[in-house]
Amino acid sequence: MRRDLDNGRLLANRYQLLELIGKGAMGRVYQARDMLLGGVIVAVKFLSQTLLTKNMRQRFEREATICALLGEESIHIVRVRDYGVDENEVPFYVMEYIDGESLSQVIRKRPLNVPRFLKISRQICLGLQRAHQGIVFEGKVSPIIHRDIKPSNILIAQDSSVGELIKILDFGIAKLLESESDQTNSFMGTLAYCSPEQMEGKELDERSDLYSLGVMMFEMLTGEMPIVAETRSFGGWYKAHRHFSPRPFESVNPNLILPKPLRNLVMRCLAKEPSQRPQNAVEVLQVLESFERRYIHSQHVAKKIADILEKSPVVAQIPTKHKPSADEICRHSSWPKDKPHKSIVFPHIITSTSEALATLWVMLTKQDIQNRQTSTRYNQFLCVISPHPMVLWITALHNREFGVRWLPCYLDLKTNLGQRMVRLLGEGGCYRILFFALSEPAGCQKVMTSTIAPLQCQRLKEWANISQTTVSTDQPHRSKRILKQEYEKLKSKILIKLEALHSDYPTDISD
Repeated sequence: MRRDLDNGRLLANRYQLLELIGKGAMGRVYQARDMLLGGVIVAVKFLSQTLLTKNMRQRFEREATICALLGEESIHIVRVRDYGVDENEVPFYVMEYIDGESLSQVIRKRPLNVPRFLKISRQICLGLQRAHQGIVFEGKVSPIIHRDIKPSNILIAQDSSVGELIKILDFGIAKLLESESDQTNSFMGTLAYCSPEQMEGKELDERSDLYSLGVMMFEMLTGEMPIVAETRSFGGWYKAHRHFSPRPFESVNPNLILPKPLRNLVMRCLAKEPSQRPQNAVEVLQVLESFERRYIHSQHVAKKIADILEKSPVVAQIPTKHKPSADEICRHSSWPKDKPHKSIVFPHIITSTSEALATLWVMLTKQDIQNRQTSTRYNQFLCVISPHPMVLWITALHNREFGVRWLPCYLDLKTNLGQRMVRLLGEGGCYRILFFALSEPAGCQKVMTSTIAPLQCQRLKEWANISQTTVSTDQPHRSKRILKQEYEKLKSKILIKLEALHSDYPTDISD
């Protein structure tokens, strides 16, 4: 691995860069030591713009000053301490260092439960509300629109007084970079989270940030995106945001129980027209705080009941509630409403109160499912990182009498679902196969478990990590074609192995 030459560098004769801790479309972030303040740890962000005209310098100073003032007004906004331009004319700004993790890291593991979702969302809205109200600068109120609200710009720190403390990163920077570019295609937001009007280049107000918040809230609750583009190009995402309806919550997770007003709030934020969304962050806050008060009240009631029961004489042993097993949870699953009733295979993460389950959903004829009651299960995973990081997940069910049933599917490592699924497979070491019958699609007919070899688990985790720092050329179809060719070559070898290993007692095989 190439050594980062910036490590140890002294910036502006004050900040000693220690290590690279993050990078993205807008720049690179380093942990650094403020030597002027006795070695206090800070974060330094270099913006990925090397053009530094006189106008750019003035605008950068103005935006950085406003962001610094904003950070002093709200504990939910990362404080900007300093800014400048290095010897190579690359602008940078210095922030407080947050020892925690980003919201994207949190929801990559599993979606949030409702109480935690309410607490985090409320704090994000408090930060947005303060920014949208504006800062008085040079005698004029300057409202600040973030323009790039997304999970990686939300930091979660632990605070001794409030528990989880939420901080928003990068206020005003997207506008600064966008306004300085001479190129019409230099869009600086993050496509998956952008409002339709932002992609159209219109003047923005706070309702654009609320659209991005709606995308993020859906993802926080489900682990998946509410709107999925046909391609990851600008045109593909514009078509999706402008014309595609958000996916219903139940189509992503049929087991997710959400109060209707909370569902409606998220969907209102995702309205195509700004006039149909909440008009400001206060409206969103009112709904969130109302639900949070209900949860707090119910917790107090539950504690009082528990205290009364503890003091009362025990007259009978109350049986503990049965906790359903993973297989039971799978068996109670229903076929998603947005999936066709035909022979298909697709990956899905089932989220319960205690865990997230990696599953493969299959629809076959009822006879075919019965024929696979006793099968040797085989799995293997193939990966290409370039031109686009993609995993082919191969499952084969072999029965001596009825032959082999191939169940392949692709996992795009540049999507949330792909990343989470690959990590779950690698960390869990197994997955469930859920069978649904074409003639009776409502309920799950059968559940099988397939284990994954330790070496494959290790590879899956490595692929997930590598893909995060890999720049995609946005050609997933090419990667699929490469993987399909390898798959076709492997089929005959896998079949030979299955037939050689087949016995009267079907086993579970992983390469």
